[in-house]
Amino acid sequence: MPIASSSSGNAYVVENDGRALLIDCGVPLKEVESRCLEAGVDAGSVEGVLVTHNHSDHISCLRPFLRRHDVPVYANALTADAVAAATGLDAGAFVIFENGQVFETAGFDVRPFSIPHDTPDPVGYLVSSHDGTYFHGTDIGSPVESVGRMFSLADEATLESNHDVELLLGSGRSETLKRRILGPRGHLSNDDAADFAAHYASARLKRLHLAHLSGECNVPRIALKTMAETLARAGRADIEIDVIG
Repeated sequence: MPIASSSSGNAYVVENDGRALLIDCGVPLKEVESRCLEAGVDAGSVEGVLVTHNHSDHISCLRPFLRRHDVPVYANALTADAVAAATGLDAGAFVIFENGQVFETAGFDVRPFSIPHDTPDPVGYLVSSHDGTYFHGTDIGSPVESVGRMFSLADEATLESNHDVELLLGSGRSETLKRRILGPRGHLSNDDAADFAAHYASARLKRLHLAHLSGECNVPRIALKTMAETLARAGRADIEIDVIG
């Protein structure tokens, strides 16, 4: 379940049978806790935090959250080092995993997988329980097949739909930033996300959350329309789609 997702802050909670994990923690602590409650999850029931990468919009509240809620934080070695340097957390606070290696925590099977983004060893996650499998993939620069294979295993998914290309190109952002966003380790556009979902969604995918929308270079109705029309052309109008922010 998304708590917050945008270019300014990201946090998501996965819950099953009263047990929960947080994916990223990039919004203020009070907001994390209040939005968890709105989603029907007590933040005190969170048993761990899964970190995708070290950009501030994903980790800015990690240290305050861990100070309030003493739970393990999971990351690969390069991400742990980068997050520790950015937040002041002790490197020993992290439970280190290897990408591709499934581990169990809080009653979930968690499979981290590599994604293309401009940070040290960023990941997405497959989180599985007896109720199904959730795909989490934001900050994906390219719609690569290895990530698509993970997406095809999902019953529910959160996928980045960051920008509309025309709005990005017409924005006041610097040419350097535009090239970064459009590059192979930047962010997925609405069209890229829609084509990716249409190509890799299996029959088991029932619900899709569009995430990490740029406040300046995207509009929720455009992202939703692009995804809905592309999935409909692929014969997948059955997938429930929403935009999170």
